[in-house]
Amino acid sequence: MTSAGPARWELLFADLEARFDAEQAAEREGTVAELTRAEQASIPLTDRLRAATGAVLRLELLDGEGIEGRLARVAHAWVLLDGRGARGSVQHLVPTAALAAVVGLGRLATPSRARTDGLGLGHVLRGLQRDRARVLVRTAGGSVAGRIGRVGADHLDVEEAERARPVVRTVPFAALLRVSEA
Repeated sequence: MTSAGPARWELLFADLEARFDAEQAAEREGTVAELTRAEQASIPLTDRLRAATGAVLRLELLDGEGIEGRLARVAHAWVLLDGRGARGSVQHLVPTAALAAVVGLGRLATPSRARTDGLGLGHVLRGLQRDRARVLVRTAGGSVAGRIGRVGADHLDVEEAERARPVVRTVPFAALLRVSEA
């Protein structure tokens, strides 16, 4: 046997081990990437919004309107944005179903921990009704200003008080794009 024989075997085994290590590393990277994609697929939008609480975002609504402001609160069914209006600071209650896009959202997510995260749109609207707050209700069909007179399971009545004889407009929750302070 020549002296090159054992060295050749050592080189062969070293090469095979290097290939095996490379294949295992590639497999691990693929597994990590797949697990990362699977985890990202399980994160709801509200968790990403919750992580951005306090940040300035632009919410693009289904009708093309964009509103910008500081994200104040997030629940499963809605977000509250502190924005700017003609008369200064104004808050906008936006159903998550009315969002077409969010601009400025980071990559982080925060799971729900607060009991108020489960408050539905009706809970918040009943609070505005109780306070007799003047609101601007925006739908794809237009806007109406007034006070909330009644909140049902899936709709609200807006009393337009600017008229000689008040008109009551009933708006399904599904049509709401935003409810803002008037």
